[in-house]
Amino acid sequence: MKFLRDWTAFEKSWLLLFTAVNIYLFFAWQDSLLGLISSITGMLCVVLVAKGKISNYYFGIIQTSTYAYIAYTYGLYGEAMLNGLFYFPVQFIGIYMWRKNQIKGSESVKGEDIPVQRLTKEGWVKMLVIVAISIVAYSFFLKFLGGKSVWIDSATNVLSISAQILMLKRFAEQWALWISVNVLSIILWIGALVSTGGNDISMLVMWSAFLVNSIYGYINWTRMSKRQDLEAAA
Repeated sequence: MKFLRDWTAFEKSWLLLFTAVNIYLFFAWQDSLLGLISSITGMLCVVLVAKGKISNYYFGIIQTSTYAYIAYTYGLYGEAMLNGLFYFPVQFIGIYMWRKNQIKGSESVKGEDIPVQRLTKEGWVKMLVIVAISIVAYSFFLKFLGGKSVWIDSATNVLSISAQILMLKRFAEQWALWISVNVLSIILWIGALVSTGGNDISMLVMWSAFLVNSIYGYINWTRMSKRQDLEAAA
């Protein structure tokens, strides 16, 4: 299959395992169909991001819209607004920006579609200061709305937006932020499912899979950056 042509054995196995687990949960735990769709398309999206593929955004359009609705039903208003008002439209921006900077197939060192950039130390400091201030401000706004777990909800939202901006600009350091987002999101959904008695276990599985993928994404993008630098210097 052309779609899986550049995939490693690990990537194929990981995607197959994750899909199988979600299908099992759908029947065993009477999970919602919307949760299943959101979880599987979300995994396809992040795996394709880790591979530097533009097609990640097409699955992202489905995942962000379905996840926004699910989060809203659990009172996670920050998550709902993040996905519905930010992530969803950003998918279309991402398609445009990545295609604008797309590398030719002959110049790709491992099947990736885009060149990888690296963040400077000064860039890190500026971003972390802005993130810290934004988390505090947004948490008070969520509390005003009557949201639940506002501090974690705020942190995941602000970190996610920051990581998404880095992703649009193709910075490898986005993955360090995604790792933080995924850890906090797991904690957030454990609290939401326990407090509401919800059955969308696939959301918890999805974020756990995202965590593993974000670690892999950081490793893979770092490798791509080094290989591209070597290719450019040759």
